[in-house]
Amino acid sequence: MSFEAALIGAAIHLLFWEKLPEWGTWFNRFIAALPAPLRTLYAQWRCPYCAGFWIALCLHGATGLSTLAALDVLPAFWGELATPLGWFLDALVTAVLIQFIVLALGAIRLPAMHAAMLKKEFMKAREG
Repeated sequence: MSFEAALIGAAIHLLFWEKLPEWGTWFNRFIAALPAPLRTLYAQWRCPYCAGFWIALCLHGATGLSTLAALDVLPAFWGELATPLGWFLDALVTAVLIQFIVLALGAIRLPAMHAAMLKKEFMKAREG
């Protein structure tokens, strides 16, 4: 099992759905300028599993990265369906890992932000 595709996929998801919208107005203007179907697609793909599936398919096609090497070579009886089926199944597995990574980071982020705010308030009160 290789986690490179899931880590890259989680990084892409975090970039497009959490970081770029916060880094100034250019990205939000870009999204607003898209045709309505693409804006809707962007809004609906906030789910790390849903977006992760498509990110994983694109990553596999662009880089050859896969999460489960066993899905790269399926039994011969699948014939012409072996490659697309392998990609599909690997994208499903990778999407689960992407969702887990994004949810785990979110679970860690809240207590960390709370601790940072408490430290800032403590330091401010100490200076006071």
